Amino acid sequence: MKERVLVLAGPTACGKSDLAVQVCKRLNGEVVSADSMQIYREMRIGTARPTEAEMQGVPHHLLGFWPLEKPFSVSDYVALAARTIAQITARGRLPVLTGGTGLYIRSLLSGLTFAGEGVNEALRQSLFAFAQAHGPESLHQRLSQIDPEAAAKIHPHNLKRVVRALEIYETTGKTPTQAAREALPEAPPYDACFQVLQFRNRETLYRRIDARVDKMLADGLLEEARHVFSFSAGETARQAIGYKELLPYFAGTCTLSQAVEEMKRATRRYAKRQLTWFRREKDAQPLFVDDFPTPQALLEEVLHRVQTHWKGSFVCI
Repeated sequence: MKERVLVLAGPTACGKSDLAVQVCKRLNGEVVSADSMQIYREMRIGTARPTEAEMQGVPHHLLGFWPLEKPFSVSDYVALAARTIAQITARGRLPVLTGGTGLYIRSLLSGLTFAGEGVNEALRQSLFAFAQAHGPESLHQRLSQIDPEAAAKIHPHNLKRVVRALEIYETTGKTPTQAAREALPEAPPYDACFQVLQFRNRETLYRRIDARVDKMLADGLLEEARHVFSFSAGETARQAIGYKELLPYFAGTCTLSQAVEEMKRATRRYAKRQLTWFRREKDAQPLFVDDFPTPQALLEEVLHRVQTHWKGSFVCI
């Protein structure tokens, strides 16, 4: 029997974390994060990682556990998340996978296997150095010539993924698309009830994003960003939305208000990319937050969908 997983995905600032906590309280669940930035210990405010108070006593996993200076891959995530889900299931509780990193969610739910090949740290660092000298678009263009299908799925400025794709090709001789197809199992390993939060009125989401950025600054984002950039291995933060936009301000080349406005624009663009990704997930059900007058009404709809998906086998508390 496949392990059951409830997935609450969606763009940044859509309310996933709050909803996941309420669902877990009703369905005896535990949250498993699917956020590629919230894993880092030092990056709390800028990634909107839930606080202890916001968790309301609900167990959360794969949050704030990884050192910033240590590399972390999709294969690392899939291995850790799969083990965590198995442990939660063994306790008789429901894993609630929550986050906005679509690649993590898709890789986990599809059961991608990673043989550990295609890793070459020296090559990886040389690719990063090349991108720094010639711009990230130069590497993306190289990937487009090698594997147009993979390149079409990766934003040219997502340097980490572009480098990883080229690393796989240079090390194994397989294109990333070929390697991904070979890694897929015959059948997905999970029975997933996959819900994607979104908004019919996009401006509502954008207002929430702007408000979140303002709250991050009030909570101490500037001090956190200075601390994060002090790490010698700060490349992760330099690519992270919410941090990289502050670099010009720290360098004295723009005002704080200009940096904040750019942060809001970049986060809105990121949210659009997240929505585009999740629209391609054939098993995902859209859940329009602004269709519901209250958070309670939204929660009840999720509980109804869970009961429908698993044919009434969950008892709501």
